[in-house]
Amino acid sequence: MRTMEDRLAARLAELRAERGWSLDDLADRSGVSRSTLSRVERGEISPTASLLGRLCTVYERPMSRLLTEVEADGAQLIRSAGQSVWTDEDSGFVRRSVSPPHPALRAEVVEGTLRPGADLSYDAPSVPGLEQHLWMLDGALDLTVDGRKHALVSGDCLRFRLWGPTRFHCPGPGAARYLLVLVMP
Repeated sequence: MRTMEDRLAARLAELRAERGWSLDDLADRSGVSRSTLSRVERGEISPTASLLGRLCTVYERPMSRLLTEVEADGAQLIRSAGQSVWTDEDSGFVRRSVSPPHPALRAEVVEGTLRPGADLSYDAPSVPGLEQHLWMLDGALDLTVDGRKHALVSGDCLRFRLWGPTRFHCPGPGAARYLLVLVMP
């Protein structure tokens, strides 16, 4: 049985092939080196959240949609133990797919956790106009959306649409844990 990382690597290679792009084409479009892209597609390295964000922008799909495409499909109920978890050790980001995966649905729920001091930036939205609702469960999070910084703490909820860069920073002292509802435009 292939791991989620193996399925992700294969899906990224499929997306590039579907468009008829070479690795050089993808490197030019994403700003990621050809060698790194090759290693990611072969499953030699796991992409960081930042790198995956760049690829999602090029492929015009939210990260959650891409990860849904490599998860099991069809279940209406997914128990906690069966929810897919993806970890980016470099940035300190852990992403849990809470919603049962289905590529045709317009909304999904994701749980995010950032370790203290973690700093994660995305240059552009994967899908311009993507609506998001971020509800803080624990800790504190400095979220910058289109140049405007929001200092969020447990219980706060911020609704926004993605049109430009975003930055997630956990100032500490504990981890930041939040639910993110993504709604396709």
